[in-house]
Amino acid sequence: MTRINTNVSSLVAQNRLQASNEDLQTALTRLSTGLRINSGADDPAGLIASEALRSEVTSLGRAISNTRRASQIISTADSALGQVSNLLNDVRGLVVEAANNGALSKEEIAANQLQIDSSLEAINRIAQTTTFQGRKLLDGSLDFVSTAGSVDSIRDVNIDQANLGITGQIDVEVVVQSEATQATVTTGGFSPAAQASASFGSSTTADINGESIDIVGPEGFTSVAFVDDPNNSNTGAVSYDDTTGVLTVTGNFTGDSANPGEADADASAVAIQNLISAEDGFSASGTAVTGTPAALPTDVTADVAFQIDAIAEGSEFNNVQIEFVDLNDATADDAATASFDEEQKILTVTFNSQAATPTNRDYAAIATAIDAVQDDEGTNLFTSTNNSGSNAFVAPESPLTTANTGGEVLLDDLVFQLNGASGAETFNFAGGTGQDQIAAAINLVSDSTGISASTATGQLQFTSTAYGSEALINIDVINEGTSGTFESSLAETRATGQDIVATVNGVEANGRANTLSINTSSLDLEVTVDDGSSANFSFSITGGGALFQLGPDVTSNQQARLGIGSLSTGQLGGANGRLYELGSGQAKSLTNDVNGAASVIDEVIDKVTSLRGRLGAFQATSLESNLVSLNETLANLEEAESSIRDADFAQESANLTRAQILVQSGTNVLSLANQNPQNVLSLLG
Repeated sequence: MTRINTNVSSLVAQNRLQASNEDLQTALTRLSTGLRINSGADDPAGLIASEALRSEVTSLGRAISNTRRASQIISTADSALGQVSNLLNDVRGLVVEAANNGALSKEEIAANQLQIDSSLEAINRIAQTTTFQGRKLLDGSLDFVSTAGSVDSIRDVNIDQANLGITGQIDVEVVVQSEATQATVTTGGFSPAAQASASFGSSTTADINGESIDIVGPEGFTSVAFVDDPNNSNTGAVSYDDTTGVLTVTGNFTGDSANPGEADADASAVAIQNLISAEDGFSASGTAVTGTPAALPTDVTADVAFQIDAIAEGSEFNNVQIEFVDLNDATADDAATASFDEEQKILTVTFNSQAATPTNRDYAAIATAIDAVQDDEGTNLFTSTNNSGSNAFVAPESPLTTANTGGEVLLDDLVFQLNGASGAETFNFAGGTGQDQIAAAINLVSDSTGISASTATGQLQFTSTAYGSEALINIDVINEGTSGTFESSLAETRATGQDIVATVNGVEANGRANTLSINTSSLDLEVTVDDGSSANFSFSITGGGALFQLGPDVTSNQQARLGIGSLSTGQLGGANGRLYELGSGQAKSLTNDVNGAASVIDEVIDKVTSLRGRLGAFQATSLESNLVSLNETLANLEEAESSIRDADFAQESANLTRAQILVQSGTNVLSLANQNPQNVLSLLG
């Protein structure tokens, strides 16, 4: 059919040409933009996936930027900490040098102190001036805020990282199953404890007609023998045999009084007293008795004249020196007094042999003075035994000492080596050395061995100064005499302490001595408690710390909160003290306490080094590994997004060529189709 009103062929050609033009336009758009999806109509599902991936890629890019900035902050802080470490090492060298005060002059030590003061000022300045984009890093503003300071049993706490979550707070509960302990070893090997004592002279009492005569003689005096000689001319005689210790008294005890001065029935007791008192080293006192004795005293055995005993048993009062001081002043009439020098272990008794009042200068007065001696707490120290009655006191000629009568001394010679966590020392003691003397020798070098010693009744206890499994006591007996029992009495030859065992928020903590620590995804902290503390405690971390966004999503598990404490000299330190105390005029300056200064500086160096290590570990493990992971994820996401949205130039070039050919062909076809109605004219002609 031939029509002119409707050119169907033209319409078909137009439609085909329009489709080819659209294909050509699509290919041109994709080639010019490089994107396969330029609008939602291109690929609705692909657009949704692509936009989601684009969002993640953008977030990852920011996370990478955040991580790099966090690393830069840590590097800045570490650089400053390195300078502080150098200053602290210099300070330590100055402290060690100043300890050599036997070779250094006061001026040199003062010069060292000035250098230390300058270093402390420099550390404070670094703490205040270390900044990153105007934010201070080491002044404590980036440290965590917690209530740990209100817990009495906490000595030190370091909160390295904490995830405070959406609540902005984390509660910490610590349950201690067993406390840290010291290493201990006990041993006997000593003589039994007793009351240390010293005595002098001998005394006895003879009974004459129911009345007593008190007789006091020299050391070694054992007894009195009475010999009756009825010879009327016997005026009485006394002789002393210092070999047997027997005092012999001879007299006409049963005769008459025809001869004046006889030791007879008229004045028997008086005569006996006079005879005995005339003998060198003897004195006698009592009541004058007259009349013939019913019977001469027999078996008059002497006992200790005067004895001084320590009230407490043990070696504490071994080798106490007892000194008697005679004022010999006829113008004074004071009672006897006594005092004890605990440091020098000297008991001094002061009396006056010329006192007008007999009761101020007799044995009873001396006993009263000694019995009244007390220590600073008001505890009586000595008790005395007086067997000399009311005789005038005569001080012993030889020096008086308690020697080792208190017991608790080595039974034989001893040599042993003591090993501790800090080092080893060899000790050599002779038999008879008191356990308190051994303890003192061990304590004198406890800083070199890490072991101290204490005494109990008949025992010596070795204790490590440190706590935990690293605390060590090892006793190696090198030589001991055959009578000694030190080695055989050792409970053990080697012992170690135990570390604290605890949980933190239900997580078993790592224990080292009195320090416990945990490192989880939500909390990284280290807490040091009082020595041997077993108390449970809790506290809260309520804020603070440097918060780093390390992931693409703003969630707590993609963030890290790091605590950086203050580096000021007032905050640096620990159990041994603070760094500022090393300054001039402070408690641990070079002139006041150089040993304490050494302990503080060592602790501070450890703390700063630990902080540098912690920051370095965070930078190396958390930040750098996070950066690698983010970059790899970013590359994968960009590849995925590219595969969805980017145009394939090879394919689109082919599509463009095809569309161009089709457009050209369609145009030619449309031209031909538009010429068909003209053929009608041939029918009309």
